[in-house]
Amino acid sequence: MEDYTRFKIEKEGFTTRLILNRPEKHNAMDLPFFTELLAAFVSFDEDPDVRVIIIQGEGKNFSSGLDLGTLPGLVQSTAADAREGLRRMILKAQESMTAIENCRKPVIAAAHGVCIGGAVDLLSACDIRFASGDAVFSIRETKMAMVADLGTLQRMPHIIGESWFRELALSGRNFTAEEALRINFISRICEDTSSLYREARDLAEEIAGCSPLAVQGVKDVMRFNREHGVRAGLEYVAQKNAAILMSEDLLEAAQAFAEKRPPRFKGR
Repeated sequence: MEDYTRFKIEKEGFTTRLILNRPEKHNAMDLPFFTELLAAFVSFDEDPDVRVIIIQGEGKNFSSGLDLGTLPGLVQSTAADAREGLRRMILKAQESMTAIENCRKPVIAAAHGVCIGGAVDLLSACDIRFASGDAVFSIRETKMAMVADLGTLQRMPHIIGESWFRELALSGRNFTAEEALRINFISRICEDTSSLYREARDLAEEIAGCSPLAVQGVKDVMRFNREHGVRAGLEYVAQKNAAILMSEDLLEAAQAFAEKRPPRFKGR
């Protein structure tokens, strides 16, 4: 998909920015949003020139979450066929969030302003989260008589721990950037959006300068460890590294070190 209506895509070197681009709606998430998000990450995963992705939001806020007004059948009907249609729609939206987590390339989120509901689902699927000092987060669904269903309940406990997560998910209360940093939901607070985007870009460039095989291998192994445990993870990484250690990137790293120059990795 080349013509996105809910996103802007900007590329600089090996870094790609996916910009939520519905500022007049505070980047609320509707059906086209989920369709385009999935298409974008399928494209990123397949593109060898994409090594790191940054997700950020246009306008005053990162995202106000689900656009309830555009989701057919969500509150208008209780008929069995409408409920089944809603279930299928939720599964499709879940697939778009999972595509972020499953993308081989690291994903850095740069959040500012309001980050509510579905925005937290999206952030939880990212590898690294930065925020500006004005960011406010909320797992808002309980206040809306809903259950968060796009991944927050499954992913965020692994990020911040069960106790903190249960408090936030059950209460639906707001939490600030400072609190998000304290509970490890984000790893960095930036003074404003300019410094937020600059620091996200700097980290992306640093990661992109590493071997793509190694970076993608680390992300893959970390996900495998979480799902299968330590013993299986050790066996998996032995197999993974046995393949990577035969790569051209390893030879380039050694040669660059000997020649005292930055390596030029090809990802093979």
